[in-house]
Amino acid sequence: MTGSDRPSAPAGLKAGGRAFWRATTAQFELNDHEMVIMKEMCCTIDLLDGLQAVVDAEGVVLPWGDGIRAHPALPELRQHRIALARLLVALGIAGEEEDQLAAPRRQRRGGSRGVYRLPGSA
Repeated sequence: MTGSDRPSAPAGLKAGGRAFWRATTAQFELNDHEMVIMKEMCCTIDLLDGLQAVVDAEGVVLPWGDGIRAHPALPELRQHRIALARLLVALGIAGEEEDQLAAPRRQRRGGSRGVYRLPGSA
C-alpha cells in the first residue's frame, strides 16, 4: 500500500496514536470494522500516554493525610492497558513471531486442567 492509498489518521489523535496508526496502516490493509477498532486503539494509546505523563510528573505515590497513597491514575493505567491488549487481540494482527508459528489455535473451553467433572461421573 503506498502512502497515498493509506487512510489518513482520524482528527484529534496525538503523537502516539498517530504513530501507531501510520505504522499499522502501512503494514496492513484493514476492513471498515477493523478501522473502528484501530481508531479506538489509537485513542487508548493517546490516553495511556497522557496518564503515564501525569504519573511520571507527580510520582507513583502521593501524600495523603499522615502517609502516602498510590496515585489514582495507576488503576486507570492498568485498566486501559488491559483494554488496549483486548483491542489488539480483536484486531487480529499477529506479530512476526506468531505468523511463523503454527496455525491459529481455537479457543479452548474448560478449566486450566481440562473439563472439570464431579467425582464418580463419567
